[in-house]
Amino acid sequence: MRWALVKVCLAVTAMVVVAFAVPLGLVIKEMARDRAFSNAEREAAAVAPALSITTDRDQLEKVVASAGSDSGMAVHIPAVEGGKAVDIGRRRAADDAIATVRKLGRASTTEVAGGSTLLQPVALSSGAIAVVEVFVPDAEVRNGVGTAWAVLAAVGVALIVGSVAVADRLGVRMVKPARRLVEGAHELGEGKLGARVPEDGPSELRLAAVAFNSMADQVVQLLANERELAADLSHRLRTPLTVLRLNAASLGDGPAADQTREAVAQLEREVDTIIRTARDAKPQTAAALPGAGCDAAEVVRERMVFWSALAEDEGRKWRVAGADRPVRIPVARADLAAALDALLGNVFRHTAEGTAFAVDVHNGEDAVIVLVSDAGPGITDPVAAMARGRGSGSAGSTGLGLDIVRRLAESTGGDVRIGSSVLGGTEVRIWIQVDGREPERRGHRGSVRRRRRGRLVSTFNRSRSLP
Repeated sequence: MRWALVKVCLAVTAMVVVAFAVPLGLVIKEMARDRAFSNAEREAAAVAPALSITTDRDQLEKVVASAGSDSGMAVHIPAVEGGKAVDIGRRRAADDAIATVRKLGRASTTEVAGGSTLLQPVALSSGAIAVVEVFVPDAEVRNGVGTAWAVLAAVGVALIVGSVAVADRLGVRMVKPARRLVEGAHELGEGKLGARVPEDGPSELRLAAVAFNSMADQVVQLLANERELAADLSHRLRTPLTVLRLNAASLGDGPAADQTREAVAQLEREVDTIIRTARDAKPQTAAALPGAGCDAAEVVRERMVFWSALAEDEGRKWRVAGADRPVRIPVARADLAAALDALLGNVFRHTAEGTAFAVDVHNGEDAVIVLVSDAGPGITDPVAAMARGRGSGSAGSTGLGLDIVRRLAESTGGDVRIGSSVLGGTEVRIWIQVDGREPERRGHRGSVRRRRRGRLVSTFNRSRSLP
């Protein structure tokens, strides 16, 4: 479109320039010719008064010398009363041309070598007709024509270049919004849900951009609804399955009990597969949708209402710290609840009954840290555990819990780390970035634990739920 518009403007401007420049150039040439012959007529008119008074050769030569030059002007006086014809100056015109001017009695021009001559008839006192010949060289006829044509050509080229530049800018103004619309469509097709198109340019492209942005908002909303459904599926199935598995473990020995435990395990594996498939089917960029956010402290308190009841059934000591005041994070409420359920479910699944656990919320200037720790045997290989969290599903674990937590943290620019807790077992640290910046790397993981350990121990000792 851009080059087509440039070509059209180039063709139209070139035709306009040619249509005006060619006639104007011819007019300039004719004006230069008229100027040259007008000067020649003035020179001839300067001699006419002298011819009407006298025909003396000496006098006429003086007049010719004062009016022009001997090489550019000539006077042809016919023979009068038996006298001789007088020719003053250099004759260039043919005799028949001079005779024709005498006969007709009006001025005329004729072509000669090196230019043209103006033949002007002048009546003498005797009644005869003298002819004044003024030579007009070609250089004088063309004087200034080349410069004028060069100026016309420069103006024409400037007009063409200017029209091309204007057409190019107009083309960019039209093509740039179209390209942005195409790029936005490609980005949205690649799963970049934040892709939007500026609503500028021509009215038609503005309307197209408005329609595209509206469609993208609808896609984001649909994916948000899907994400809510997936989180709800996780809450509705994973948590009751954990309770069912724990109850099945208390059935004792026997074929029926073994079959029940095997059925529960098989059901749990199938549910994990379904949930993992639902999460992997969605673009990762949907993790942080525009406007998503919740109160982390409120979500922690809400989920601990459920898990505390299950902890009392198994004789587990528990504690919550840092959830007594609002802590805003840029994460959807359902996503944070799913991550907490995944980590607490792992505690109940992989530690023995009676093992204590704790949930701590730390609110910083640029990040919020959620710590889930337990007093179990710990994780001997945190790197392998995180690898399972990325989908390997080895070592008797589906890896779904850590995968949910990792996606939650990385959607904000944060990360997840596994270490040793003050309770003696595993501590999972969820770093949630709240200002959209990349997380600050703080060196060795052990140094981070030592900086926070004093605060955790003091908070731990003040807790009434975990003596």
